[in-house]
Amino acid sequence: MKTLSTRLIGAGALSFGLSCALPALAAPSGTVAFLMPDQASTRYEQHDFPGFKAEMAKLCPDCKVLYQNANAAVATQQQQFNSVIAQGAKVIVLDPVDSTAAASLVHMAQSQGIKVIAYDRPVPSTPADYYVSFDNEGIGKAIATSLVEHLKATGVATSKGGVLEVNGSPTDAAAGLIKKGIHSGLESGGYKTLAEYDTPEWAPPKAQQWVSGQITRFSSQIVGVVAANDGTAGGTVAAFKAAGVNPVPPVTGNDATTAGLQLIISGDQYNTILKPSEIVAAAAAKAAVGFLSGQPPKGETRLFNTPTQLFKPAVITAQNLKAEVVDKGFANAKELCTDRYADGCKKLGITH
Repeated sequence: MKTLSTRLIGAGALSFGLSCALPALAAPSGTVAFLMPDQASTRYEQHDFPGFKAEMAKLCPDCKVLYQNANAAVATQQQQFNSVIAQGAKVIVLDPVDSTAAASLVHMAQSQGIKVIAYDRPVPSTPADYYVSFDNEGIGKAIATSLVEHLKATGVATSKGGVLEVNGSPTDAAAGLIKKGIHSGLESGGYKTLAEYDTPEWAPPKAQQWVSGQITRFSSQIVGVVAANDGTAGGTVAAFKAAGVNPVPPVTGNDATTAGLQLIISGDQYNTILKPSEIVAAAAAKAAVGFLSGQPPKGETRLFNTPTQLFKPAVITAQNLKAEVVDKGFANAKELCTDRYADGCKKLGITH
């Protein structure tokens, strides 16, 4: 097994090249399913599926694409999995609601000769046919390290207090990898972890409720918060705002959602991770077409005994948001700089 590097590339050198792109393929036909886990994050409807659908249309115009979202329900995802098999799916791209429960789905599909591509979230307990994702452990380490460096740069003494850690869903193996990376990133910083929480279903209201309790418990001891994605970051910021804390301590994020980027613009969130989901979705489509063509993708490493392709995204803060996100077309200034965010955009030189 190749050793995976968890060091993310610098924001100025963002690279999404498909280094292990498949050879030119004859466009086959067949049915491919794209099964996503929840709607708490807007990325699946707005980025992942459109990116997958567009790449499939390009690579396999005669293929039929089935799309379902389980809305965070394990039973619903199992029903959807059974449904796409009944509809003749030959390849299933699966982002599992529950990474452990997904093992039985993988076994069931493979017993019928159906290929399963684990997407974004791995299935640790049984090998899928392929796994494509961003480097989740690297993401966790990057956002935590970025926060620690910021606290040190702004003169926050390690003796002043500590950080809260708002992790993702306990049933999501990718959240577990992010959590592992966060622990690694915080280890060398010297700031103690006051408390941490695994957020059920990644639900922002549940993150907000937990953080509200910690504000009551720790008050001014909280010098920063490592939140595992922009949704939990938004819940965290809302908790501090509701408690009348101003300014909000630096809060991390992940996914570069419009809401997350706007919180950075307003100064309420410190960082996020830019990971255009369309990139991974396109890689999943290439892999699916490879399986249909009898040319299975090799992967560039192995994780969970599964051929794996990982992408390394970049940390975004107010300092590089314009250059790396807006100027490169990953987000629209008109969409970001609405109403209460207009002044923040002006300060960052973002115009439309």
